[in-house]
Amino acid sequence: MTSCILSGELLHTLRAAGLRGAAYAALAAGSWTLATPAPAASTPTGHADASGLIGQVDAWRRAHEPAIVEQLDSLTRLKSIAADPAGRDAAADRLQALLRARGFAVRQLRAAPGTAALVFGSLGSPRATRTVVFYAHYDGQPVTPSQWRSDPFVPVMRNGPGAAATDVNWRERTGPLDPEWRLFGRAVADDKASIVAFLAAFDALAAAGHKPAVNVKVVWEGEEEAGSPHLEAILRANREQLASDLWLIGDAPVHQSRTPTLYFGARGSIDLEATVYGPLHALHDGHYGNWVPNPAVMAAELVSEMRDREGRILIPGFSDEVHEVPAAARAAVAQLPPVEDSLKREFGIGRSEGSEGLTASTLRPALNVRGLRSGQVGAEAANAIPADAVISIDFRLVPDQQPASVRRQVEAFLAARGWAVVSAPPDLETRLSHPRIISLSWDAGYPALRTDMSSAVARAVIGAADRAAGTQVALLPMMGGSVPIYLIAAICKAPIIGLPIVNHDDSQHAPNENLRLKNLWEGINTYAAMLGTLSW
Repeated sequence: MTSCILSGELLHTLRAAGLRGAAYAALAAGSWTLATPAPAASTPTGHADASGLIGQVDAWRRAHEPAIVEQLDSLTRLKSIAADPAGRDAAADRLQALLRARGFAVRQLRAAPGTAALVFGSLGSPRATRTVVFYAHYDGQPVTPSQWRSDPFVPVMRNGPGAAATDVNWRERTGPLDPEWRLFGRAVADDKASIVAFLAAFDALAAAGHKPAVNVKVVWEGEEEAGSPHLEAILRANREQLASDLWLIGDAPVHQSRTPTLYFGARGSIDLEATVYGPLHALHDGHYGNWVPNPAVMAAELVSEMRDREGRILIPGFSDEVHEVPAAARAAVAQLPPVEDSLKREFGIGRSEGSEGLTASTLRPALNVRGLRSGQVGAEAANAIPADAVISIDFRLVPDQQPASVRRQVEAFLAARGWAVVSAPPDLETRLSHPRIISLSWDAGYPALRTDMSSAVARAVIGAADRAAGTQVALLPMMGGSVPIYLIAAICKAPIIGLPIVNHDDSQHAPNENLRLKNLWEGINTYAAMLGTLSW
């Protein structure tokens, strides 16, 4: 492998971008070749030599594991969360510097001053006929530090995922890092691992003298965890710059079997907060129980009328817009490794809902009760009929359901069962006029998206992923969770395929978020295959 000596200007940029310690020393010594090409001639990479390319990437990664982890450690220390605009902006500046050091033309796109930046980079390739956008988000979920085992913005390496795992000093390790070690910190997996995997893959290809097989565009969003409130405006204002043949979405975990994974869409979502009203104030349940309707009981009955014990939605018309799952999607699900038994043990549950299996269950709509609140329990419980009960629901939607249709169907269902639907706490006249009153507060929601798994571009991405893994990867017709990728498809008019790399048990959105190193190593190979071998 040929190394290059980095220029003083580039080293200064990398130092400013946050690389420190052993990683910076390695770069200064020329042992991590970045976008500055080695003297070797540019090699067109086809399917025949793809395995050789992945072997080169693997060898490069093994030689640079500490520097790669140092890069991720450095990015994780930046508090890029909605509650810390300064940390979020610092992360955007860091990412801009890292792309610029690799030869990208880079801009920060904003919907308005003071909003989070979308970091956009572009780099043409002389032999490319296709353009691919690599998307990830650099912001993380909010944190409650007291719930974490350690500071969420001071990454810690441990030798496993559980409470019994012990800290390890990876910087003093000689030889390869243990692939089962995990790095803990907010956003380390969701999504900063994908960003670092992309950068490392790009550098590995450059070190081997390979130009990308596609024109590369990078979109790193800074407010996905806040609901992407400005993404639509940015996409519309920059549609020409973002023109491409494909978007690859570096978000979400791999299949629970740990098999490298692709997904071809995501369910939509619409959230509902419903308040069931009882008496004007709490009443003694000995004096008034069996006579005054109990809103906690009414709420529980309502939930059981909306969904059955197997999770099937009972609301008439709810699935009228749902079409049959395509044959290619059904075939992909049938080929997935079984994980249900191991997950029951991991989660400590004695049964699952439905009979079709985990992934197949995510291909149908869902009504999830996020919470029920009424009265008090335990030491604070009182012998009283509560004044109200609140139900928090999120509906997961599949193609071709629309959020507006779901809202109409739910409200019609309630009206048919004698509920008076209101949008604010009812006055006395309303209470006396209706036996059952419920107020509803909906969010806007968004629809699902599913890319055709049998299309030429899908087959090309599957082939590249298989080459990176050295075996067939897991194919998910849709991710069970919901992300607003429908916006990208609607505005940018390009197919969208998910490129997840992180471990399924990464505790994303929860305390002690973590990344298994083997997932990062495999992710680098996957990104290298997409950058270096993708064609259709």
